This record gives sequence, C-alpha cells and structure tokens, in this order.
Amino acid sequence: MDSIKFLTESGETVEFYVEEQTRINGVDYILVTDSEEDEADAYILKDLSADADPEAEYVMVEDEVELEAVSKVFAQMMEDVDIEM
Repeated sequence: MDSIKFLTESGETVEFYVEEQTRINGVDYILVTDSEEDEADAYILKDLSADADPEAEYVMVEDEVELEAVSKVFAQMMEDVDIEM
C-alpha cells in the first residue's frame, strides 16, 4: 500500500495510506486511511491543484453532498470494504 505525507496548516507532517483513487467530472479524489490496520479512519481528499502544478494540493472533502456522492463511488470500487459515514 502506498503512503503519502501531508503537511498540515500548523506545520505538522501526517502520513496517510492510499486505498483508492478516482477522477469524477475532471476532479481527482483519493481515499486514504490513517493506519494500515483493519479498523482505520478513512478520509476522502480532493485535488485542488492545476494540471501544470508540480505538486498536488489536497484538501479534505467537507461538503456533505459531495462527500456522500464520492464515498458511494469508492464503495462501489472497493466491494470488500465497508465505508461508514
């Protein structure tokens, strides 16, 4: 499983594990977990960067409608995983 490190606004480095990724309506999303264990917290991150940017800029999806729609896509992609909101 690939892991990626994020720098928070407070300057803290946080590591997440990439479970899946998808592109919806031209926007890239990744499903990440905070642990490789079975009972991990999952987050959906949205890429806000432009195609020409050298690094991706991810933010957590907070809009309830968007979060529910994207989580359904990830649930279909990962049939063996139970995603609870």
